[in-house]
Amino acid sequence: MNALKKFVTNKTFVTIALGAACLIILYVAYTYRVGKEINKVKIYVAKEDIPARTEITDNLMEEVEVASSMLSKDVIRDVNSIKGKYVNYNTYIPAGSPFYASAIIEWKQMPDSAWSSIPTGNTVFSLPVNTTTTYGNSIFPGDKIDLYYETKDGSGMYVFGKLIEGITILAVKDEDGEHIFKKGSNQKNASALIFSVSEEYHILLRQATYLDGSLVPVPRNKNYNKKTNITSEYLRHLIENKCRIINPDVVDTPDAGDENIKVK
Repeated sequence: MNALKKFVTNKTFVTIALGAACLIILYVAYTYRVGKEINKVKIYVAKEDIPARTEITDNLMEEVEVASSMLSKDVIRDVNSIKGKYVNYNTYIPAGSPFYASAIIEWKQMPDSAWSSIPTGNTVFSLPVNTTTTYGNSIFPGDKIDLYYETKDGSGMYVFGKLIEGITILAVKDEDGEHIFKKGSNQKNASALIFSVSEEYHILLRQATYLDGSLVPVPRNKNYNKKTNITSEYLRHLIENKCRIINPDVVDTPDAGDENIKVK
């Protein structure tokens, strides 16, 4: 017993024992730490590049395993928080990327960002439409259209022709004022096509809507590159001759009467 007690209390033994204990503790801690770092979790990533304003459906995402240490707090792991949502208007999701909370929004959160692309000096115009005039809801933002006009001339004869060509659609909205994109079979019917034109053309279109006639949108293909121009001076004069235009260079006064009105 004395020999064993003497061996245990020996400084060399104590040093070796403490060193071994430290190594064991370090090994256990390291193994735990490494295991935690490489712990694999399942998340969803984009199968392909997903543009802004696109609805995220099953065919656009896939499940993968990644180390938990690679994930930030912004990564969405719940599939129900991804599917049916939309890519934010100011971003896109590249193929292989996780879905981040900052890039995913509800449809109702989509802002009217289309207004940011209006050229200087242009005015926004909202054209009332329906399923028939949009060819079965087949006109969408970014599409090019020509505007035709149907009315009657002074003799009561029907007149129809192209009035303005090369107009780019900024937004399409339903009757609730919500944006319509290529949302799928459950989308609502289009109620308004929104675009911008020069103030001169804007006034002409306003006049046309006040008269007994109709503006008819006609969609063109993606390669259509016409600039926005009036294509019928006859229709233009027909519209303007039925309207009075207020002279913007004259300030209205109580006694001004018709002096502020320029008759075309």
